Amino acid sequence: MPPIQDHPLRYRLANELHARPFPSLSAPCRAVYLAVKKAKNAAGRDRALDLEHLTALLDRYGTAHPQPGATHFSGRIGQHVLKWEQHTEFVTYTVFLSGVGERPFDPTDFEVFPEDWLNAAPGVRVTSAMIRVQKRPDEAQIGRALDDWFVPESVAVSRVIDDEAVVAGDFRIDPAGHLRFAVFARDGIGERRVGRIVQRLCEIETYKTMSMLGFSRVRAIGSRMGEIDEELTRLMDVMTHGGAEEETLKALLSVSAELESLSAQVAFRLGATGAYEAIVGQRIEVLREERFAGRQTFAEFMMRRYDPAMRTVKSAENRLASMAGRATRAADLLRTRVEVHRSAQNQQLLESMNKRAELQLQLQKTVEGLSVVAISYYAVSLAGYLLYPLGDVLGVSKGLLTAMATVPVVLLVWAMIRRIRHHVESAGPDM
Repeated sequence: MPPIQDHPLRYRLANELHARPFPSLSAPCRAVYLAVKKAKNAAGRDRALDLEHLTALLDRYGTAHPQPGATHFSGRIGQHVLKWEQHTEFVTYTVFLSGVGERPFDPTDFEVFPEDWLNAAPGVRVTSAMIRVQKRPDEAQIGRALDDWFVPESVAVSRVIDDEAVVAGDFRIDPAGHLRFAVFARDGIGERRVGRIVQRLCEIETYKTMSMLGFSRVRAIGSRMGEIDEELTRLMDVMTHGGAEEETLKALLSVSAELESLSAQVAFRLGATGAYEAIVGQRIEVLREERFAGRQTFAEFMMRRYDPAMRTVKSAENRLASMAGRATRAADLLRTRVEVHRSAQNQQLLESMNKRAELQLQLQKTVEGLSVVAISYYAVSLAGYLLYPLGDVLGVSKGLLTAMATVPVVLLVWAMIRRIRHHVESAGPDM
């Protein structure tokens, strides 16, 4: 029997789960990290430009190019290892360098990315970081290093992965323009485990920064949301007290349209913010933090500094949805009131039309009677002209002949007009 046919995407989807392996790192080493995002419409950018920029960097070091349409790449650039990943809104470059220099977080390490190459990037820097990985000394030495390298009031430090390592960072941008993270790895820790820790730190910083874009967007529209809310409250008050309904309805529809437009403008950013926030929380959770020397952990740092911003974003999203719902309900209610008012006006108009129709019918009957008289008058005159010769033969006077012809002529005219009216009335609906 021939083998069963595979789905066209079977291998592609299965390989996607293994497409971005963690790096293998051994202490001591260091990493240089860069995330680049197009300033506007990053999700709809030309992805080919990302690959072209990567290729330009690889050409500087004489490294083979990735496959066409690739979304990730790993390879050596000179004496270092480069890891490149393409995401929905951004691309990341991570360069791993062996050993650690005498100067911690030396900004010259970032020169692995040529200056002119950075200037030609198809986007702007979202974040960049310097990561130092070294053998784990005793707690006192770690404490002195943290005091030298980081801002004390912001530093977050914790034991991670069953106390296999200590990680630290203050999430502040140093004078060289980079964030700093330190990893103190215990002897015997696996290289892939070290790689996972470094990768998690890069992801925490990147997704934290990307989610804060939503906070910035919410702050930008906050004042306008307040103005719309006040206008909506005023219109609802006018509606409650029976103001000009037509003008109020137009104003409500205008407010509702603006809210829908505002929601459409921020929908993607707010949705992405929620997704990025969830990733930050998940990445911190998998580190399995334990407190180090009484200092705040990464989770505690995020709870104090990051979570309030995310709650602000969620609050603004809920407020925007609530305002849109209120405007829609108020417009529907006022529209119903206007329609009821118009129905009452239409009913009065119909009643007025019925009265006019009755008056027209009475007038028509009056005119009909007058018409019978007028037509009969002329018909009797014509009949008289026909009967006068007969009167001479019969010896009957003209007056008597006229009197004898009047009644039959009037009855005939009346019957004819009545028949015509009935015919018109019966044919009316079909005309």
